[in-house]
Amino acid sequence: MSLIPATILTGFLGSGKTTLLKRVLTEAHGQKIAVIENEFGEENIDNDILVAETQEQVIQMSNGCICCTIREDLRATLADLAARKRKGELDFERIVIETTGLADPGPVAQTFFMDDEIAETYLLDSVLTLVDAKHAELQLNDRQEARRQVGFADQIFISKTDLVDDAAADALAHRLKHMNPRAPQRRVHFGEVPLAEVFDLRGFNLNAKLEIDPDFLNAEDDHDHHHHHDHDHDHEHGEHCDHPHHHHHDDDVKSFVFRADRPFNPAKLEDFLGSIVQIYGPRMLRYKGVLYMGGTDRKVIFQGVHQLMGSDLGPKWADGEPKNSKMVFIGIDLPRDIFLQGLQQCLS
Repeated sequence: MSLIPATILTGFLGSGKTTLLKRVLTEAHGQKIAVIENEFGEENIDNDILVAETQEQVIQMSNGCICCTIREDLRATLADLAARKRKGELDFERIVIETTGLADPGPVAQTFFMDDEIAETYLLDSVLTLVDAKHAELQLNDRQEARRQVGFADQIFISKTDLVDDAAADALAHRLKHMNPRAPQRRVHFGEVPLAEVFDLRGFNLNAKLEIDPDFLNAEDDHDHHHHHDHDHDHEHGEHCDHPHHHHHDDDVKSFVFRADRPFNPAKLEDFLGSIVQIYGPRMLRYKGVLYMGGTDRKVIFQGVHQLMGSDLGPKWADGEPKNSKMVFIGIDLPRDIFLQGLQQCLS
């Protein structure tokens, strides 16, 4: 049986998760989707679209989707759904897990890697984060959970942009990009998102190429090495980095990039990464890289969530392709200098 793709949907209260889910659960998209809801959310999907008042945890929808409310452990629920699918009691092709508004998606994501039974049944596809443009400023300022959700995202949907002016929406987009440069952003209206942008994004696929927003990398270079070239080429729409909205937020969720043209010494790198994950793992939200390693003619793809880290041999370096390493770290108050200097010392 091929692996069942899983999507984690996260976002603060009022950001439009329920609207998006209703679309997924009621639209005739021809896919059979199981939605798992963490029950203690303030806004429950049931009242509006689930007619059946039932003790049963799994409710069949008219378009073939099923909706399931968790009252216990996620791992147990996933195992139960998979068992019922194998027996032919339930029919679904993928699952969506809606976290509560205050949840940290980290432990939910880790569930897919920690447990062999789950890892052999499901493929974690991506973490989607909805951000409410009207309330994001306050939520991001006041709540670390909201900042974490941004740091974890593989794709960010900004909702309710019709309620704010363009300058505020642009400033929010810029702020989110500094927190998480690898997640594409899309402004959405009333949950109207093409399903192609919700499913099969392969955010956790080790062989996916490392997506980091190129504008962000250029901006990083500017801030780090003081190359004063014209900022208009770096930022979309020629926005200037000294924009009054942009840098007065010193968010604790930040990202930084490490790059090197010399190969890594594999043993040194493994030791160093092992030690920083021990110390900073709980604050490391997502990290990912394509590495140039000594002793192999193939790229090494690596990524992690909190303390869980994995790597894989990727394709061979192509003839004439410049060999280099590029890594991005997204986390809470990570000591950038310690990371960058430590990685530098792991080079051959």
